[in-house]
Amino acid sequence: MCRINPRVDFAFKKLFGSEENKDLLISLINAIVSDEDRVAEVELKNPYNLADYQAGKISILDIKAKSEQGRWFNVEMQISEDYNFDKRAIYYWAKLVTEQLSEGMMFRELKKTISINILDFNFIPDTLEFHNCYKIINTATGKDDKLHDVFELHYIELRKFIKPYREITTALDRWSTFLTKAHQLDKQDVPEQLRGDPAIVKAITAVDRMFDEDERLIYETRMQALADVESKIASAEEKGLEKGREEGMEKGLEKGKEEAAHAIARNLLKQGLDHETIAQATGLSVGVIAALAEAGESAGFP
Repeated sequence: MCRINPRVDFAFKKLFGSEENKDLLISLINAIVSDEDRVAEVELKNPYNLADYQAGKISILDIKAKSEQGRWFNVEMQISEDYNFDKRAIYYWAKLVTEQLSEGMMFRELKKTISINILDFNFIPDTLEFHNCYKIINTATGKDDKLHDVFELHYIELRKFIKPYREITTALDRWSTFLTKAHQLDKQDVPEQLRGDPAIVKAITAVDRMFDEDERLIYETRMQALADVESKIASAEEKGLEKGREEGMEKGLEKGKEEAAHAIARNLLKQGLDHETIAQATGLSVGVIAALAEAGESAGFP
């Protein structure tokens, strides 16, 4: 059985962002994009480097790659729930677009940039589809006229992938199965629906032997940090919702929701989480969080 969880961003980065595993990244990209955007080769722009994490750059966990046709890709695994991930995804996409232009280059040289976001939580409402793609379309015609085809954004919501083995038919089905069921997979007994895909077999084999002692320590530290954040958020939500229900009865539902979010934020501030993490957890702006922090300091909590 796979002892490493490939959904943990640090493990995901090494598995798909290492030079020796570029074939796995190519397979994953091709499982998600359209036929016209499929790639045969990619150049990693920020390959996995253990020294980055040992130097404290553990937040740099997305994967940037450029295809032989000049298309750019940003691939990210997000395991912690983030209410503002849509804005983050747009920001990462825009950042990769601007990084393409060096001094003296013309706008016409900008290439299509595809953002692939794999989420270990439900994010897009009102749909059971686990793969959703966003493009810029002409709202008058409802069609993609290719005028703004530099933009493409994919969401893969793993919690919505519930296919049993007998229903697995596509490469994306196989990768989603690997990511969600790695703990059940044995390299000595790969299910029939997966064993015909060389990239999946390689991933199953690689995931347990890809860490040395130093890397395993970083992985375990990352796992603990994620668990701590989830625990703090859950505890703060429980307290905040209780307070919000009390406030909601007196001031109305909307005011109660606002008070609940503020109460959650105050609890997370007391536990030492940074403003951006709290903003992601509560849906409040960083400015509001800063104001709550300032008010809390005046009231005497750290």
